Amino acid sequence: MLINQPDSPDLWAGVDVGTQSLRVRLVDGEGVVVGSGSGPLTSHRGAGTHEQDPEQWWRVLGDACRQALRGQRPDRVAGLAICSTSGTFLLADADARPRTPALMYDDARAGAEAAEVARVGATRWAALGYPMQRSWALPKLLWLLRHAPQGVRADAIAGRLSLLHSADYLARRLTGGPVATDWSHALKTGYDLDADGWPTRVLDALGVPQELLPAVVRPGREIGRVDRVGSGHTGLPVGVPVRAGLTDGCAAQTAAGALRPGAWNSVLGTTLVLKGVTVERLTDPGGAVYSHRHPDGGWLPGGASNVGAGVLAVRFPGADRDRLEAAAAGHEPAGGLSYPLASRGERFPFVRPDAEPFDLGTFTDDGDRYAAVLQGVAFVERLCFDSLRRLGADVSGPLSITGGATRSHYWNQLRADILGRDLLLPADSEPAFGMAVVAAAGDGPLADTAARMVGPARVVRPRPAAVDRFTPTYHRFLDALCDRGYIDPAPSAGSRPEPEPAR
Repeated sequence: MLINQPDSPDLWAGVDVGTQSLRVRLVDGEGVVVGSGSGPLTSHRGAGTHEQDPEQWWRVLGDACRQALRGQRPDRVAGLAICSTSGTFLLADADARPRTPALMYDDARAGAEAAEVARVGATRWAALGYPMQRSWALPKLLWLLRHAPQGVRADAIAGRLSLLHSADYLARRLTGGPVATDWSHALKTGYDLDADGWPTRVLDALGVPQELLPAVVRPGREIGRVDRVGSGHTGLPVGVPVRAGLTDGCAAQTAAGALRPGAWNSVLGTTLVLKGVTVERLTDPGGAVYSHRHPDGGWLPGGASNVGAGVLAVRFPGADRDRLEAAAAGHEPAGGLSYPLASRGERFPFVRPDAEPFDLGTFTDDGDRYAAVLQGVAFVERLCFDSLRRLGADVSGPLSITGGATRSHYWNQLRADILGRDLLLPADSEPAFGMAVVAAAGDGPLADTAARMVGPARVVRPRPAAVDRFTPTYHRFLDALCDRGYIDPAPSAGSRPEPEPAR
């Protein structure tokens, strides 16, 4: 609910550059949302490619900011921060004119380059705990340096272009000058979180000019101020501080207030993203789990699966989902199993670029098939937590759920049943809200600011009988993954220990 509180002294703006839309939240210091705006984004997909037009981000940002400011005094805005999808970037010239499309978070064109990046930097990536994947920004940057049009390649190699993550691009347009990125967005571009610098030797061996790469700062640090052009486009006042942001998964985690050790946030949107907090960094030899650095100290481990609510539009185009959801409630468990990938390849709970979606068993009708997809996503979520526990993570703390799929009360209940634990629904789950919290925290403690601004959560408790009903089906789901070589069989029967990703 949007509430107008004109006596509150400061407002904080958060921006989320998502896959399908860009959203803006305007929030006061107590966490009350006083303004909101959004606009749709379009993508261009091909065989293994996924691109967006950065100019569209800028156009939608202007409209969304003006929507959010409607009825508010713009001079009350005291800061802004931006999040975007992890691994999405473009190359731009000194005037922030895009020279390439934005290569999106799941663009998979850089398979050969990913293998080379993994080999050349093997020691460094092993120490950092994040083996490179083809969808990550560094392999895709190497692909551009080899396959982009000749003029782009020449300018990039000569240092006349800059790599800008999505959030960096909009910050650059808002401020009118060069901006630093944050260490969250920089992770998939190869930033060394231990050394607090770019891995010079690895980049030199790959032939990546370091002039392409931005400076890197802590999330929350001021990186510029809105200039006259940015103000004229968005309605934000000249001089509003723009602060370094976080990736969208970390932003949703912040919106949920899951920033203390042991707390976890599960984001179910187009894809499924899990983020938590640990004192020590988790190390996953398989590369499915990697850790961002916590702005307050410690680590934010997690991973992103390619399953999610986005598969519903692929599997059931134009369907009446309310009707299908009501029918699905009569199929617990479903007549068959589904691993509901929208396309080829998986990133978490195991890394398999060759993983294929599959259905097993006999479905009586579309409601039964729909039930299998909803349950399949929840089974993947459960396996993700099993995998995190096996790596040594404490997953016993509060578990919040965010993302567009939380609009489905039935799916929330189903996830609680299959996970067998209470789920917390934050008052505002939007990553844009999390960015408003980051803007308000600035250089101060992020967890303390979130504790003040994040409202009370609604609790979804598992139905006891349902927990037992779904467990045998979950075990059959694991067997199906073992049969395909995606995970290794459990070492013993009976209690069914957590399986490991196949090596």
